[in-house]
Amino acid sequence: MRPPWRLAHWPARLATGAYILNSGLSKRKADEETTAGLHGMAAGAYPFLKDVPPDRFLRLLSAGEIAVGATLLLPVVPTALAGLALLGFGGGLAGVYLRTPGMHEEGSLRPTRAGTPLAKDFWLVGMGATLLIDALVQRRHRRA
Repeated sequence: MRPPWRLAHWPARLATGAYILNSGLSKRKADEETTAGLHGMAAGAYPFLKDVPPDRFLRLLSAGEIAVGATLLLPVVPTALAGLALLGFGGGLAGVYLRTPGMHEEGSLRPTRAGTPLAKDFWLVGMGATLLIDALVQRRHRRA
């Protein structure tokens, strides 16, 4: 029986998983200013989050990042599931970039100076899509 992952996936899974896990753990001790800033940016992009108290939002975001990071780092998690988790998480972050005024040039996806740190979230989308597609293709080849 083959493991639910390929060795070629591990550099992306380890680097991305460690980064996201660290980000989630760091948010557990964020100060009020950081909490308010993250909540404000997220609520600006996703208005339904305005109803979620900032401290609760940050706890949920932290837990989500820890879960996604752990999903990528644990070898028992199949690549397709890890890719799907990363694709969803990265997609949510990319949505903040796309929906926040001033993050990208008018009529373009090209980031402004302020948007450059958020534009990196498209790498997460790309890595998640790559892991998911490759896992699905490999599964199909094994069945054939």
